[in-house]
Amino acid sequence: MVCLYALIYIKLGHPVFFSQVRPGLRGQAFKMVKFRTMTDARGADGMLLPDADRLTPFGRFLRASSLDELPELWNVVRGEMSLVGPRPLLMDYLPLYNSEQARRHDVQPGITGWAQVNGRNALSWDEKFKLDVWYVDNHSIWLDIKILWLTIRKVVARDGISAAGEATMSKFTGSVK
Repeated sequence: MVCLYALIYIKLGHPVFFSQVRPGLRGQAFKMVKFRTMTDARGADGMLLPDADRLTPFGRFLRASSLDELPELWNVVRGEMSLVGPRPLLMDYLPLYNSEQARRHDVQPGITGWAQVNGRNALSWDEKFKLDVWYVDNHSIWLDIKILWLTIRKVVARDGISAAGEATMSKFTGSVK
């Protein structure tokens, strides 16, 4: 992690870490920490450019290898996240979930999860939420071990890193209830 810190500092400058408030267990807010992968480039209007324009080649590598997620181990140590569970999404999405989708917050969020090993960002939002809720209903130590093993395979294969035409995933705008 020290080597990654140095490389990010050289290639992207300061700050090296990116933190964002995300919903955890029961939707409780916590600050998730990741390595930075994008620049702060802004357009003539002063607004941040789209993610795809700010994502650097080095940042793309960090995301593809999931190395940008390593600082989340700090969130695991603090008890805000688990190694395995539904990925914490944006706080803005909380009011957009239907009651079934909101069940993803019945367990701690994870660095990796059932949706990540079954398609990651290449899944539709509905597919992702169904997999998250399936995990909530079926989680066990054996399933977590299986997910950790499958995560290693997915990361090595660099499979499902982004949705078609997106830097990562399209914005969630809600589902038909």
